Parts: sequence; C-alpha cells; structure tokens
Amino acid sequence: MKNFGKKALIKQHSPKRVAWTGALAASLLMLPSIFGGTPALAQQKADRDSLTYGQLIQKIDKEEVKKVELDETEQVARVYLKGQKGQQPNTSPIEVRLLNQNTELINKLKAKNVDFGEVSSANSKAAVGLLINLMWILPLVALMLLFLRRSTNASSQAMNFGKSKARFQMEAKTGVKFDDVAGIEEAKEELQEVVTFLKQPERFTAVGARIPKGVLLVGPPGTGKTLLAKAIAGEASVPFFSISGSEFVEMFVGVGASRVRDLFKKAKENAPCLIFIDEIDAVGRQRGAGIGGGNDEREQTLNQLLTEMDGFEGNSGIIIIAATNRPDVLDTALLRPGRFDRQVIVDAPDLKGRQEILKVHSRNKKIDSSVSLDAIARRTPGFTGADLANLLNEAAILTARRRKEAITILEIDDAVDRVVAGMEGTALVDSKSKRLIAYHEVGHALIGTLLQDHDPVQKVTLIPRGQALGLTWFTPNEEQGLVSRSQLKARITATLGGRAAEEIVFGKPEVTTGAGNDLQHVTGMARQMVTKFGMSELGPLSLENQSTEVFLGRDWMNKSEYSEEIAAKIDSQVREIVNNCYIKAKELLQEHRIALEHLVDLLIDQETIDGELFRQIVTEHIQLDAQIVDEQLSVSH
Repeated sequence: MKNFGKKALIKQHSPKRVAWTGALAASLLMLPSIFGGTPALAQQKADRDSLTYGQLIQKIDKEEVKKVELDETEQVARVYLKGQKGQQPNTSPIEVRLLNQNTELINKLKAKNVDFGEVSSANSKAAVGLLINLMWILPLVALMLLFLRRSTNASSQAMNFGKSKARFQMEAKTGVKFDDVAGIEEAKEELQEVVTFLKQPERFTAVGARIPKGVLLVGPPGTGKTLLAKAIAGEASVPFFSISGSEFVEMFVGVGASRVRDLFKKAKENAPCLIFIDEIDAVGRQRGAGIGGGNDEREQTLNQLLTEMDGFEGNSGIIIIAATNRPDVLDTALLRPGRFDRQVIVDAPDLKGRQEILKVHSRNKKIDSSVSLDAIARRTPGFTGADLANLLNEAAILTARRRKEAITILEIDDAVDRVVAGMEGTALVDSKSKRLIAYHEVGHALIGTLLQDHDPVQKVTLIPRGQALGLTWFTPNEEQGLVSRSQLKARITATLGGRAAEEIVFGKPEVTTGAGNDLQHVTGMARQMVTKFGMSELGPLSLENQSTEVFLGRDWMNKSEYSEEIAAKIDSQVREIVNNCYIKAKELLQEHRIALEHLVDLLIDQETIDGELFRQIVTEHIQLDAQIVDEQLSVSH
C-alpha cells in the first residue's frame, strides 16, 4: 500500500500541471524586462522634449535656463527652463546627455549665474532594481512552498489512510431530544433505558444488570432510525462517534479493519461513549456469500468489527447503535447477544403515532384552525415520519405559492395528492379519451362503493398526476394488520372495475391499455391467494417461498417446489379467481348502469368528485332502484 501511495503522489503532477507551471515561471521571468524597460509612449515623449548638448549651451547663453542638475552616475543633466509651457511646481525637467568632460558647461553655468548642482541616482536605481528582482523571486519561492506543502499533505494522507473517518463530538449537540421524536413510543422507551445506562449505571449494576453492548435499529426507510440516534446523542451528554458503514470499506484490503481498530481505540479513550453506525449492512453482510466468493475487504472489516464488539479484550463502557433497513442480509454472528443485545423495530406509525408526528412537525407552521390533524392522520395510512414531514412541507410551499397566510385543508389535500401520485398535470380536454378515462375511474370507484368488504372511496379525479391520466383513491377506515379472503376478492373486483366499465360501454374492440397496471396488480394478488395464503381449492398450502437474493450465497436458481401438475392447477386457480371477480364487476356495473352514467357526466363536468358526494349519489340511486322494484312488484300483485 505504501508503494501505491508513492505512485499516487507522482501521478498528481500531470503534464497539464507541469505545462501550466512552466508558463507561469516564464511569465514571472519576463517581469524584470517589462518593468525595467522604457515604455514606447514615454520614450516618444522623451525624444520630443529632449535637448542636445549644443542646444543646452545656446540656451544658457540666451539665459533661458533656470536650473541644472548634474547626474554624473548616468551622465545626464536635468534642465529646468525659464518660462516653460504649462510649467508647474512639479514639472519634470528636460534630460540632456553629458560628455565625459563638461568643463565648458560648468563654466557657462557659472558665468550666467545659473543654479546648478550635482545629484546621484545610484542608490535609488539600486533600490528599484532590488524591488524588480524581488517581484519575480518571491512568487517563485511561494510557488515552491505550495508544492512542498501539497506533497507533505499527500504523504501524510497516505500515512493516515487507515485512520477512522468517524465524526467525534465530546458532547453531541444534535438539537434533537426525545420530545422531538413521536409515533414510535416503544422504540423510544427501549432507547431511553440506554441513556439511563450511560447517565446512572449504578441503578442497573446494583441488581446485577449489565449495560447492553449494542442496539440495532431495524425498520423501513423514513421511519426515524437516524432521528432516534440523534435523540440519544442529544440526551446522553457523553462523547459521541458517528460513521456510515460505507466509510469503512475501501478498494484496498485491510483499510476497513484498520479504521475499525482506530475507531474503537478512540472510543475506549473516551469511554463511556456512544458509537452510531448508519447503514451497517454496507459492512455487515453475510460472509462467504455471493457469486464467485465474497469481498475480502468487507469480510476483514466485519471480522474486525466482530472482534472489537465482543472479542478477547472487550469494550466496556462503549455502546454501539446501528441502523439498517436490511436485517435479512446481516451476518448471524453480528446479530447474536453480546454484540447487538437488542433489536428495536422502528416500523411505520399507526393512527395515533401519525397524529403525534403531525403535531411535532406542525409546531413551526401556520396552520388554519379549521384543519384537523386527526383527519390528516386518518387519510395517510402507511405514511412514515419522513412522508408526513414532507407532506406538511409541501402544504406550506403551496400556501406560500398561493400567497395565503395559513395552511388550509385545500393545501393539505393537494399535498397528499402530490406526495402519493406525483405532480399535477394539465387537465384533459373534453373528448372521447376523457370520457373513456371517466368511465374507467368511475368503474373502480362504483365497484369499491358497492362492495361491503372494500375500503371507502376518498376521491375520484380526471386531473392527471404523474404517469396516471386519472386516479381513484380509497382510504381504509381503520388500521389493517390482517386482510381477509373476502377483502382480497373485493380489491380484485374493484381493480377490474375500470376494464369492465370500458367493455360494457364501448365494447370489447374498444378496450384500452389503461388497465395494464391494474391487471398486473390483480394477477399478483390472485397468485398470492393461491400459493402463499392458501385461499383456493388447492387447500391451505404455501407453495412458493419468498424469493432469495443470489448474492447472499443461497440457491443459484430458484428450483421448483412443486410438480408440473400442481403448477397447472395454480395457473387454473389464479385464472378462475380473476375471471369470477371480473364477471361480478360487469354484473354490478350493468345493474347500476344509470348511476354509472350519472357519475360519469358529473365527473366530466367537475373533474373531481369527493368521496362523501360519490357515496351519497350511489346511495340515492340504490334507494331509487329499490323504490322502482317495489312499485313493479305492487303492480304485478
């Protein structure tokens, strides 16, 4: 590695840099001649105002000379004339070249009583020459010092290549406390104990409890893992090291292990302390995995980390907090008790958690009193803390753009649509395409409203967002941890409602590609019902495991876990579920064709129908249909 460092230093002086340095040096060498030479304009002026020796004698005879200064060093006489044009107190004299012997000139000056004297410019000329020389010597010296300094820094960097890059704070001032973290109360409680361990260890050691060595934060992106680490650092008031897993690994074997050793050495010097490793999966992946073997550098780094966390020497007083959203790829030796004693799940918040998160992020925002944070929380199932923070920020941006003083429910609704579906596009013009999209979206919403096991419709719109030309939102009434077979079939039926409406109204030849994503989603749900959840005639069997990644060193090819006969039956059951749901969707739409047409006309006119209004219209048509049936029955009797 040392040889490589030297090569790197030599490589720094590229041909371009050498050429540039040479040009700079050449220009500096030209400075003396530039500043030492007489400019052309000054030379012309001197020629125009000069006198010859004989002319000077004549002017002395005519008594036109006022004063003469004799400079024996340069053999020049500086002559001041009487009545010179434009003469000022600081008027420059006329220079006259002297002879080797100037006896006649001196006698003439004495005879005419002209003021004259001898001056010397040797000292001033020497000083000017020294300054001109320094003008190019000093920059060259500075340039040499700059290159020497760079070379020294590069060599010191090569020597410090294996040093840890962790950020160290004697007392972390992250500006985040546990009060700023909401929606993950269970995780906060687990981590508050870690802070208490650091502040008051005697409370636990008195009953024989030992301080946990490591806490692993596991959860999907955006749930607040790094925020929790900042809160621990802000609350603990102990030395804090923070580093990312990718900062250990380099292309040179052994550097990562050296950085791990250096990190724990510094931590032991400042114990008790905290070490936070973000995205630990970058260095903690399973060893001996992947096609063609693992990366030696990553494995050596992981081995060193395992040794430092729980090896022969131990690391008393050091608590490691790590975060990852890929716990399945971590090495089992890293996850065992003694290294990471606790695994804290930081999952997406529930309804109450979203309410608390919205309260935290709304502290510094002007929100209208009519806005209900509870209603926002109910409308955003599955949102993480980062999503909710982004939602309120988008609403604030829209409020500023519209020049309002406070965030209203209109900005909240638009922000939800922006976060979920993307940026709003240009509204469609009234045409056959717009009417077809209206039938498609109303088909989804109408089937979802008619089916009892489906989530209620939130909004239907023809305003394009992202890649979608029209959208239908469904919002569950409550948190759904488990989904029943009837709910899955209701979702498949409602998803097929768009294609069913197109076929009923326009016929099979006119169905469009707009249902492409719907069909993919439907096929995936139906296949999971058959192969994963055991919700078909094949019985309660799990026929397909979740796919595993090749780089984890598992199976190279996903071998089939069932026979070809079972595979044919699976395909048959998937097709049967989808076909039955499609038939039911067409029957419901044909039965409520009047409501379908009325809703389509209303949607084309208004472009957006709110969920409450949509359900109200559907209920009125159902009641009207029931009255018509009752009247027909009474007439027949």
